[in-house]
Amino acid sequence: MSNDIDARLGELGLSLPDAPAPAANYVPYVLTGNTLYVSGQISMIDGALVTGKVGQDLSVEQGAEAARACALSLLAQVKAACGGDLTRLKRVVKLVGFVNSGPDFTDQPKVINGASDLMVALLGDAGRHARSAVSAAALPLGVAVEIEGIFELA
Repeated sequence: MSNDIDARLGELGLSLPDAPAPAANYVPYVLTGNTLYVSGQISMIDGALVTGKVGQDLSVEQGAEAARACALSLLAQVKAACGGDLTRLKRVVKLVGFVNSGPDFTDQPKVINGASDLMVALLGDAGRHARSAVSAAALPLGVAVEIEGIFELA
């Protein structure tokens, strides 16, 4: 599957970033059995944080782009956990997305679709997952989106 993912990324004009290092006292992922839990990945594009409140400072479309960046960072962590061998990725189990938004904003699912749609585009049915999309009054460093994930490995 690694070659398939790499090929699909190339077709979409995307690439995986380096797996971000943790910013505090936690680990980027935990592997137990064949289940991989990846810590929340914050919205960063080309090394720059994507900050602001979606629905106020950013459009839903910009929020979805930030969520897609989070998905790429999640996959980078999966790749690191697999020693660079993405063929071990069997499926995306669940994504939990947090959207920095105000109290009247209700399009969190449309924002997190940026990550969900990318997972399906890259992995097909193995990218379909359970999901939560919730609002947050604030996120670390003022980022627009943070997403954590659970993955099944072969």
